[in-house]
Amino acid sequence: MEKKDQKKERTSRGDVRIGISIGDVNGIGIEVTMKALEDARMLNDCTPIIYGSQKLFSTHKKQLRMNNFNYTVVKDAESARRKKINIIDVWDEDVEVKFGETNETGGKYAFLSLEAATSDLAAGKIDVLVTAPISKEAMAKTGFQFPGHTEYLADMAGQDEALMLMISSTMKIGLVTSHIALKDVSTTVTADKVLAKISAFNASLKKDFGIQRPKIAVFGLNPHAGENGKMGTEEKEAIVPAIGRAQNDGIFAYGPFPADGFFGSSSKGKYDGVLAMYHDQGLAAFKALAFDEGVNFTAGLPIIRTSPDHGTAFDIAGKNTASGDSMRQAIYLAIDVFRKHLFEKEITTNVLVSQPRERRGRDTKRNDN
Repeated sequence: MEKKDQKKERTSRGDVRIGISIGDVNGIGIEVTMKALEDARMLNDCTPIIYGSQKLFSTHKKQLRMNNFNYTVVKDAESARRKKINIIDVWDEDVEVKFGETNETGGKYAFLSLEAATSDLAAGKIDVLVTAPISKEAMAKTGFQFPGHTEYLADMAGQDEALMLMISSTMKIGLVTSHIALKDVSTTVTADKVLAKISAFNASLKKDFGIQRPKIAVFGLNPHAGENGKMGTEEKEAIVPAIGRAQNDGIFAYGPFPADGFFGSSSKGKYDGVLAMYHDQGLAAFKALAFDEGVNFTAGLPIIRTSPDHGTAFDIAGKNTASGDSMRQAIYLAIDVFRKHLFEKEITTNVLVSQPRERRGRDTKRNDN
């Protein structure tokens, strides 16, 4: 395991080791990864380590006509070279790529990439993880038991769940429920669950984003936040009590707010974060307002993981029309949060110890000049 001083020296010169899983090989994951990293200035801030295969990247380079994308192949993360884009051959075989198709092959190699990256993350061989988009349908064909990355990483960390956040320069949105059917949301939204998500959101805003006294807006579940029980009782039975308990814990949580008018009003500028009750309630507005720069951030885990805010985009896969902006922002956010954690750890462990002052003797003369 790397020593603390070595890690400090390495990160101070911009050498944050970014592990990148490639996502579904039939989607745009490899394309957006290449486009995010093709600007050489990215290598001033990090050392990218991509878990895939050089044969697969050659296939994508040819299809996308991105012949100027250069990389070096390394045997493991510890051999990664600074100022280079590094690729680890997780497998040796040729992969049949069918752009735009959902199939078991896409899920198989997405999982092999993710598994190798998370193993190195757990071993401390990489500092953070950035994941390209997967197809949940394709992953399920391989026996993958989780709804998405967030749930998989929570399980790997030995936790029941994590908090999914969507981050942009203007907003931060968290979800009480994420990858579940809409019919199951109302029974899942309990006072305990809402309180747990408020608390995790509050902790992340402080630890990961440096906001000392964050203010969190909490949405209702029903239209008009239930209209005092006329359009549902989840607000009165679960959400309002959770907000009250959070306030008693010293958290600045407010609501419940009706979701429909919140983003169009001036209210959104008054809060550091917004907690939505379900996936589309928060993400529909977020992606409409911040699609190209949005980042998916997994909060509440002992590791740092980000990803672009879009999916596999099978409809444009292989056409060289996908934007690398969200992937680039995901890489930068992972670097920023990692450095923030490192700095916070340093200033809390190297606290100055107060030394007793030497007292003057009574016969010491004062200099009144």
